[in-house]
Amino acid sequence: MIRTPLRPLARILEARENGENPDAIERENVRIRHEQMRDRARVRAESRLLVLAVMFFCAFTVVGARMGILAASEPAEPRAQAPGAAIVSGRADIVDRRGRILATNMQTHSLYAHPQQMIEPERAVEELVRIFPDLDREQLLKDFTGKRKFVWVRKTLSPEQKQAVHDIGEPGLLFGPRDMRLYPNGRLASHILGGTRFGQEGVHSAEVVGSAGIERFFDKELRDPAREGRPLELSLDLTVQAAVERVLAGGMMLMNAKGAAAVLMDVHSGEVVSIASLPDFDPNSRPLPPTEGSPSDSPLFNRAVQGVYELGSTFKIFAAAQAIDLGLVNAQTLVDTNPPFKVGGFRIGEFNGKNYKVLTVEEVIVHSSNRGTGKLALQIGAPRQKDFLEKLGFFQATPLEIVEAKGGAPLLPKQWTDLSSVTISYGHGISTSPLHLAAGYAAIANGGRAVKPTLLRQAAPQMGERIMSREAAEAAQVMLRKVVTEGTASLGDVPGYHVGGKTGTADKPKARGGGYYKDRVIATFATMFPATDPKYVLIVSLDEPVDTTGPEPRRTAGWTAVPVAAEMIERIAPLLGLRPDYESQTGLTLVSSSN
Repeated sequence: MIRTPLRPLARILEARENGENPDAIERENVRIRHEQMRDRARVRAESRLLVLAVMFFCAFTVVGARMGILAASEPAEPRAQAPGAAIVSGRADIVDRRGRILATNMQTHSLYAHPQQMIEPERAVEELVRIFPDLDREQLLKDFTGKRKFVWVRKTLSPEQKQAVHDIGEPGLLFGPRDMRLYPNGRLASHILGGTRFGQEGVHSAEVVGSAGIERFFDKELRDPAREGRPLELSLDLTVQAAVERVLAGGMMLMNAKGAAAVLMDVHSGEVVSIASLPDFDPNSRPLPPTEGSPSDSPLFNRAVQGVYELGSTFKIFAAAQAIDLGLVNAQTLVDTNPPFKVGGFRIGEFNGKNYKVLTVEEVIVHSSNRGTGKLALQIGAPRQKDFLEKLGFFQATPLEIVEAKGGAPLLPKQWTDLSSVTISYGHGISTSPLHLAAGYAAIANGGRAVKPTLLRQAAPQMGERIMSREAAEAAQVMLRKVVTEGTASLGDVPGYHVGGKTGTADKPKARGGGYYKDRVIATFATMFPATDPKYVLIVSLDEPVDTTGPEPRRTAGWTAVPVAAEMIERIAPLLGLRPDYESQTGLTLVSSSN
């Protein structure tokens, strides 16, 4: 930059020759320089103001244009999502252990209305009520003729319903695309799948969220975009589940039962291959929870998991197995079952007043002696009995992967006295679910290790801590086999398959006033098969069954739950890949009506 000096030498010399003051030249130059500086600053300021004005103009133009677009757009209330946040409607499929679909998504449409755009709202109401008879005509007419700008009519439509609404020809009736959850097998495994509902909703999409069962337990994982379409694989077998539910429904009807439950579990991995509860429901149109009466009367109630009952004599094998494991007895040790037998001032009796006198431990289980198992429990002692049952999982809710499982916590005595030990040894005074019982029998069937029930497919056996010795578990397996061949479960033998198990019949407690009903029972058969090398345990439980095929009504498990379980095993064993063994199959020897 070239700077002009304030006192140029040529002009100074010339001023001196002319007698002028040189300082005036300097002052003049200073003035000129300051004016130039002011001019440059003014131009720079004007440029900045111009740029700022252009920026403000552009910003207000964008805001104004956006406001105009919103004013001219269609109403889309209710807007449940945060401003600018897209609704994630994707949800992963659920499949069984063989990859067959249990739950998936289907593209459908919603129906909403813009009443202010309607030409003939009254006619539209009449046509809609004809298509959807469950709609409230008066409310719909009020919404269409009022001041509302937006009205939801239906959240989902079938293709036929969409076409019928389209044929109305009303411009104020509009459709919005959305995904809905579809259960292609209907009621099958409904208590496990649970169901879904819509979460955040818009006219162009809707969020599908789990409302119950495994859908709710794994809701976050199923909606995670990172899954990239990878399905949730369950341990259930769709074919086996269908067979179990069909047989259970038939048995429930034939035995005039109020409800029924069944659990089929792999004894080595804890995988629940099938679990059923009746009555059931269709998860495609899940009913509302009951507002009055007992929750157990609702089809939503999962009897296999939430239902905690006194399961009767099915508990006797635990007392025998623990006593053998502790070295207190062996299978042939004699037990005096002669009356009287009193504990804490209460008389312990046998079913139907029977008197077995002296029995071996094996015979105690085969003949289902209350006094025999009670005396074993006293030898074991309350502290050791409690510890053993706790390790089997009878003190906590089962860790099954459905939200309802936490509601199935066992009911335990407040004080564990000698009387409690005796009654618990034959399944009274403690209430557990059929799923608890399945886990307990699985520990016997697999050689003495704890098992955690799961609904997820396992790649390998998942064995827990050792609860009893293999010798004690094998002795218990032999006893359970003899219960079927010689004892109270003779109707449970299945040609070609070695079945072992234990019956249990428990009087139902009264809902009010205490005490028990004399004509209402929970009949249970806990079984394992093949008994020579157990791979599965099966629990079948019937609520208030009555067999009316004989001269007198029969309610015990030997007449009700056992034949249902036998029919079930005969159906599902081939489906599980178990080959029948007819050569070593023993015949039936006894038909009994005891518990």
